Amino acid sequence: MLKLVLYSAVQSLCLVSGQIFLKMALTQTGKFSFTWQFFRGALTAWPLAASGLCMALASLIWFHILKRYDFSVAYPMIAISYIFGLLAAVFVFHESVPLTRWIGVLLIMGGVFLVTK
Repeated sequence: MLKLVLYSAVQSLCLVSGQIFLKMALTQTGKFSFTWQFFRGALTAWPLAASGLCMALASLIWFHILKRYDFSVAYPMIAISYIFGLLAAVFVFHESVPLTRWIGVLLIMGGVFLVTK
């Protein structure tokens, strides 16, 4: 079970990194609009390429997890990404995260713990 937790943590870290880079790419493009200029700016931003690479790596790790572990145990492990997502919100995007969200993530992690038992 420890291997699954480690695989899931790395997969979740790659997944969240991909989302961080995606947000960075979209932030660089300015206000959203359905125009060629907007999409050209988004598609040529280096963080979008980094996002794609992170997502691809996360998918490959997810393939490995699905191949080796029961779906009923593996799928809830994705919830580990909530921890990384909140940490990214605080440390990368400098957002203030209210206590209620931290409590929510702790409850989710409690569920993940129960699933692994």
